[in-house]
Amino acid sequence: MGRRILNDALRTIVNAERRGKASVELKPISTVMSSFLKIMKEKGYIKNFQVHDPHRVGRITVDLQGRVNDCKALTYRQDVKAKEIEEYTERTLPTRQWGYVVVTTPDGILDHEEAIKRNVGGQVLGFFY
Repeated sequence: MGRRILNDALRTIVNAERRGKASVELKPISTVMSSFLKIMKEKGYIKNFQVHDPHRVGRITVDLQGRVNDCKALTYRQDVKAKEIEEYTERTLPTRQWGYVVVTTPDGILDHEEAIKRNVGGQVLGFFY
């Protein structure tokens, strides 16, 4: 169940976006999920999210904006070196204009642009566009 939590949450967001919902509730939650949502919020793909009762089972309420076309989490986390991030991004995302690959690095969970800027590699968590 560990790696499926993020994948299930992202699929729930995509399905709610396609149905035109204004908000969606995600549970169970994890700290990786909240970090992923934080990056989505910074890049303008979701309006806001609130974490309710994080010490128990918890839930996250996400306010949707209607910009998410697709987002997926990789159940197998691929190792990516700092030099290979650009190549991986070109292979995964539809175009260079939009979309982000989320990477977990020693500096924390970052999007691919920030990882390239800091010159760090890590494991690919997922992507959204």
